[in-house]
Amino acid sequence: MSARLDLPPERTGYPAPPDLAARRAMMDAALAAGQWTVEPQPRERTLAGRRVLRFAPPGESRGRVLHFHGGAFRLGGPEMEGPFAIALAARCGVELIAPQYRLAPEHPFPAGLNDGWAVLEAVASENDGPMVLSGDSAGGGLAASLAVRAVEAGVPLAGLVLLSPWLDLTVSAPAYAENSANDPLFSHESATSGAELYLQGIDPRHPLASPLFADHRGFPPTLISVGTGEVLRDDALRLDTSLGAAGVTTRLVALDRMEHVAVVRDLASPGAAETFRAIAAFVDDIIARH
Repeated sequence: MSARLDLPPERTGYPAPPDLAARRAMMDAALAAGQWTVEPQPRERTLAGRRVLRFAPPGESRGRVLHFHGGAFRLGGPEMEGPFAIALAARCGVELIAPQYRLAPEHPFPAGLNDGWAVLEAVASENDGPMVLSGDSAGGGLAASLAVRAVEAGVPLAGLVLLSPWLDLTVSAPAYAENSANDPLFSHESATSGAELYLQGIDPRHPLASPLFADHRGFPPTLISVGTGEVLRDDALRLDTSLGAAGVTTRLVALDRMEHVAVVRDLASPGAAETFRAIAAFVDDIIARH
């Protein structure tokens, strides 16, 4: 990698504040109660020393989707992707692999990115069909950062799917003010707090922390989904513009009334079914081309 993309060494973070610890405990309780349980259940495996869930298609796999969960770099886990993962695996005949990566503030940037890169290299080495990289919210930002690294390292990616991606940790886009009343799931305050917990002193314009500021030449074909009322609307729009200027094949699906990562949270919510159809068609096209 070029000097501009050098990563800082991993650092020791600090314990989660009480409010974050309480939110994690609530999510753990929901998980234990079976909130995200799906059938067939995924296989829990270890790749490059990292825990992953592998959601298999009904028949032989046509390829892989490596998908990273959201949670502002401080919450969440691969189980939360279960309903979306099993639906996409069944619809497109692909295996969806959802990794668990280290979270802030205990593990600040670049720990989670390093976990993602280790899993990406391991999946690429399996040589089991084309690989589409994907992620939602902070996981979408992580996926975009990993695409930057993949281009630098020459690791082939067949496609990239970004769902309401958080790409700019400066938290300065106009949409934070314009859509503050429309976005019940993310806000300027929560984004600022999440960025501080994750970065812990690193420049928020670092291109592997905020991939909106990276060089996008060489990116694979990309699908970007966002709700027009989200505070992350501008992140998606600006990346779509930058990819187009870099000669990358890109499609933007920007829908009114669709909430943040609706397609992952509830396929029956406004805009989710349309977004799912767009993702499925995109994955089908990518697989067919390979």
